[in-house]
Amino acid sequence: MTCRSVILKVRAFIVLAGFALLSAQAIALEAPEGPVLLVVSGKVGHPNVGNEAHFDKAMLETLEQHETITRTPWYDGAVRFSGPLGRAILEAAGAEGVNTRVVALNEYAATIPVSDFENYDVILAMQANGKALRIRDQGPLFVIYPFDEHPELLNEEIFSRSVWQVMRIEVE
Repeated sequence: MTCRSVILKVRAFIVLAGFALLSAQAIALEAPEGPVLLVVSGKVGHPNVGNEAHFDKAMLETLEQHETITRTPWYDGAVRFSGPLGRAILEAAGAEGVNTRVVALNEYAATIPVSDFENYDVILAMQANGKALRIRDQGPLFVIYPFDEHPELLNEEIFSRSVWQVMRIEVE
C-alpha cells in the first residue's frame, strides 16, 4: 500500500466520520422549552432528557400533523380530530420496539402495536373540531384511529387502545 493510498483512505474516513456526526446532530431531539405534554421512554434512540424523549406542545406541533374526521363511541356525530401522527412521534423519539404501552394521567394503560401506527394514520389528537383538547375534554392528547376510513377498526380491542389524557408512551 502506497503512502498516497493511505492518505486517501484516511481522508475518506474523515469525510465519512464528519457526515456521520452531522447526521447524528440532524436527528437529535431538542430539549423541551415549555411544559412537557408527553414522555416517550423505553427503547428510545433519540433521548433529550436522560434516556427519555420529552415533548412539549411546540415540539408536537412541529411533527407531521394529520386530520381525521371520524365517529367515535365518545362523541355524538363525526368529529374533526387533529394532531401529530403517532408514527411521527415514534420516529422523532427514535423508537425501536414492537409494541408501545400508552399510559394516561389516571394510569390507565393500553398496549398498542407499533404496526398500528405504521399501517393506519393513528394520531395523538391535540384538537377536536378546531379546539384544543383540555384534560376535561380527554386531552391534552387522545389516541384517535381513523374509524370511518377503516371500519375493521370498529371493535372493542381497538376502542381500548384509544387512550385519552395520554401522558406517556413506553416503547417495548
